[in-house]
Parts: sequence; C-alpha cells; structure tokens
Amino acid sequence: MPVALPADEEPIPISAVQHAVYCLRQAALIHLERLWADNRFTAEGDVLHAVADKGGSRKARGVRRVLALPLASKRLNLAGVADLVEFAPGPDGERAFPVEYKRGKPKLHRADEAQLCAQALCLEEMTGRPVPEGALFYAQTKRRVTVPFDPELRALTEAAVAGLAAALASGSTPPPTPHKSRCRACSLLELCRPETVARPVRQWRDRMLSRALEAP
Repeated sequence: MPVALPADEEPIPISAVQHAVYCLRQAALIHLERLWADNRFTAEGDVLHAVADKGGSRKARGVRRVLALPLASKRLNLAGVADLVEFAPGPDGERAFPVEYKRGKPKLHRADEAQLCAQALCLEEMTGRPVPEGALFYAQTKRRVTVPFDPELRALTEAAVAGLAAALASGSTPPPTPHKSRCRACSLLELCRPETVARPVRQWRDRMLSRALEAP
C-alpha cells in the first residue's frame, strides 16, 4: 500500500533515494549530517550529468525530450530534477518515460532503479498518468537498460523514502552495517568508519544476547 509522508517537512531530494537503498547510513551522513567527499566515482558522475543539467527541450520523431525537468511529489515529500524525460504521444495524451544517466555499468543492487522509480512516482502524481517504465543509461556500456516499475520496485522505493524520512525526523544517523564491496566504493568510507563504529554495537549486542541466554 502506498505510504503518505508528512508534507510539512523539508522535501527529500530524489537523489537521496539512491543513497538510502545503497546504504541508509550513507544517506543520513549526506542529508542529515551534511557530510560529503568526492572520489573517482563521484567525479565521473558529475561530468556525466553536466550536459543534462543545462536543461532544454527538443522534439525528435514525435517524442518530446526534456532535460533537467524539475519533479516533486507532495504525497512522498520528494523533490528533485530528472536528467531526461521523454514524452511520447499516445491515444490518451503524452506518456512520460524518465531516463537517468549513471556512470559505470549496471549494478547488482537496485539503488539506481529505486531512484528512477522515485522519479516515476513524482511524474505520475504531477501528470495524473501512469508511468510503467523508464531507463538507466550507463556511461561505460553506452546503453540504456529498461526498468519496469513493478510492484516490488515501487514498494522498495517507498520503503526507502519512509526509512530515510524517519531517520531525518529522528535526527539520528543509523549505525553501520558493513558491506565489503559497497563500503569500498563509497566516497564517505573514511568519514563513516563502518568497522570502527560497528564494533561497539556488535559487542553490545553480543553481551545482551549472552545475558539473555544465561538468564534462568
């Protein structure tokens, strides 16, 4: 069931959905503690988005292509900018098709897909029309990957938005859950220190479990 989030809070950036699915702690460090650090991956992403951020609109083969389109959802309290939205003509009017530019290649996790899905949810609310699919364009492969916005992805996206909204409202950054490959690729690794922070949490959990097992 779709969730409705408080509309009186500062809008959550759509880009934060990708962070929240990748790692909720990373999302809180960026959007709650306002920490950021660049690495090779973020620099490549900045270059890739430079063209889209200029904005503009043009039509090709009947499809209207809009760059840097502002998006928002009052229900989810989201706001942001889509890299590209293509509007194709149909029998009942134009249908939106969001396209998000990403560095690298398709990934095993669904963080990129969730960010794209968040754009679709905004477009559906703004246009009043369904947005069944979109695409991720990866710079390394130079190909689009079509992403269907099925119930599973929609649920994942809305859960990520709700989880991040709760973290922001609480003012508390979640503890780390170290993930070897994701932590290694994260630009906030040195600021996050997942293993150092997580060790006391694990020790406390182990002590509590041990006491519970020893209790009569």
